[in-house]
Amino acid sequence: MSGPFTSYPPEPSDWGASLRSRMFDQRVVFITGDLTDEVAGRAAMELMTLDATGDSVVQLHLESPNGELGAALSVMDVVDTMGVNVTGVAMGLVGGPAIGVLAACRRRIAMPHARFHLSEPETTFTGDARTVERWLDHRREQWGQYCERVAGALGRPADEVESMLADGPYLGADEVLALRLVHEVARLGGVVTALRPATGYANKTE
Repeated sequence: MSGPFTSYPPEPSDWGASLRSRMFDQRVVFITGDLTDEVAGRAAMELMTLDATGDSVVQLHLESPNGELGAALSVMDVVDTMGVNVTGVAMGLVGGPAIGVLAACRRRIAMPHARFHLSEPETTFTGDARTVERWLDHRREQWGQYCERVAGALGRPADEVESMLADGPYLGADEVLALRLVHEVARLGGVVTALRPATGYANKTE
């Protein structure tokens, strides 16, 4: 017979929610899967809650291969306006708009086997000609803001970053370290590799 203090692990259906809740108590927020408006909204609320309830660093763990540009910009706005520092941690494949979310973080870390897809997000829109034209203007404005903010994190001109994203390269952790998209690569035993002289894309100049 179980004693009064015996606890059991949650059922598999509840495991994800339970883990997220426990990590939230440790000031860790997750963005996993495509970065949709719904995912961005939840992450934004969690970040703002942690900002309002403590002064220590918040970790934002990212494993997001694609998503929506507007959703990324909304999370980036929240990160920029937080009163506490946010450390971004790239856990798996981070691509498309999620690259901008990582770039917005004050400190950026890549796990050793994280992968990065620097690319412009694909999007579709339907409507009459006038509506589509207005949407395209809005989309170009968003894209310009996004490239400028990523460029600021990398210390590069916005047009260079836009050209790089248009190439759509897949990069490993050490490559984005050289590019200055991350500050550190985590290693076994808690050791990190810090920024070093740039190679590859990092050596490109106009």
